[in-house]
Amino acid sequence: MYFLFSPRIQYNLPNPFAAGSVLAIVLFCGMGSARSVAAAPIQPEASATAIHPFQIHVPEATLVDLRQRVLATRWPEKETVSDQSQGVQLAKIQDLVHYWGTEYDWRKVEAKLNALPMFVTTIDGIDIQFIHVKSKNPKALPLLITHGWPGSILELVKAIGPLTDPTAYGGRAEDAFDVVIPSMPGYGFSGKPQSTGWGPDRIGLAWDVLMKRLGYQRYVSQGGDWGSVVADAMARQAPKGLLGIHVNMPPTVPADAAKAMSAGEPAPAGLSAEEKSAYDALSTFFTKNAGYGAMMVTRPQTVGYGLTDSPVGLAAWMYDKFAQWTYSGGDPEKSLTKDEMLDDITLYWVTNSAISSAQLYWENNNNNFNAVDQKTAQISIPVAVTVFPGEIYRAPRSWTERAYPSLRYFHEVDKGGHFAAWEEPQLFAQELRAAFRPLR
Repeated sequence: MYFLFSPRIQYNLPNPFAAGSVLAIVLFCGMGSARSVAAAPIQPEASATAIHPFQIHVPEATLVDLRQRVLATRWPEKETVSDQSQGVQLAKIQDLVHYWGTEYDWRKVEAKLNALPMFVTTIDGIDIQFIHVKSKNPKALPLLITHGWPGSILELVKAIGPLTDPTAYGGRAEDAFDVVIPSMPGYGFSGKPQSTGWGPDRIGLAWDVLMKRLGYQRYVSQGGDWGSVVADAMARQAPKGLLGIHVNMPPTVPADAAKAMSAGEPAPAGLSAEEKSAYDALSTFFTKNAGYGAMMVTRPQTVGYGLTDSPVGLAAWMYDKFAQWTYSGGDPEKSLTKDEMLDDITLYWVTNSAISSAQLYWENNNNNFNAVDQKTAQISIPVAVTVFPGEIYRAPRSWTERAYPSLRYFHEVDKGGHFAAWEEPQLFAQELRAAFRPLR
């Protein structure tokens, strides 16, 4: 995925963080104005280190307004091609949106999330909302997992069971994890930065503060999409206690291939068949499918007005990626249900996070498939990589070994796509068990 945050969440109930409280959420959105700066070590705020229980309750008026907007959609003409080359097909999005406006029930996913142990804490001036599920195994390995865009904490929920209770899913008790899943700043129910500087490096520093605040002195980090960028940043920072990382969208493209790709040139001579396939996949991605990224890298505020005002505009913007990036041949309902996709889309809508999430692209401002841009050579702690067949590109082992000098685990699996934990939660958990087993 090509990656080249707005005032904080406010709660309108007194003492909103009391145990068992229900939060009515009012969200506002802001913007940045300058490029990110180098991240400095985060100093704990003595008065703001508390961890509070968190519950979600979206006001009914927000959901009524959403349905009204959906049902009042002004539709464009049908595409003039018979495939998806012009974008999301009209019939596909109309079918999804009709269900959204007439049958979909947000309260179901809200109840599902509220049944999990959720919390909020303030780190570096930002409220960080997160799920924290402990295994019954007292020797479980603490695991931090970071989501991406257009995902959220929802793309990781199905993997919690297989990770925390492996024996119930055919695994071994000694492979259990304690799982921590935070919403990134600007995403979901976390706060929105009011100034620039919240790029992957700063998020990585905040995540280490979070894990230490939870009492974990040893832990591992995992991510796909933006989560892989954050995991790489953490690995470069190598905070004390971070044992290793696992990523399922690794930045492995070497400098010569990246340069040729950027210039629109044919693949460099001497590539293996696997490397040539990866080069071609990424070249196609950048020339035909990366327009969303170019917009969010350069003009997140501009593109955000439409996404913030039109729920169907937001749904199409996100559905396009579900169609392209799931292991589904362009039909995402083979990998995700309508409800699962709409849960995620609705989460973005009710938290008003179209612009604040897109600002992360503007902050990062580089090519996250490029090993040089991501400074993977600076990583010295153990790295594990799983390649899923439906990923934007399949990282070749040869490129991966060159990109990560400390690579300890590499495995190609036979199903699943970009949203690995969402599409194949049990396989995803199996990979993490195998990858991190030597670090326990």
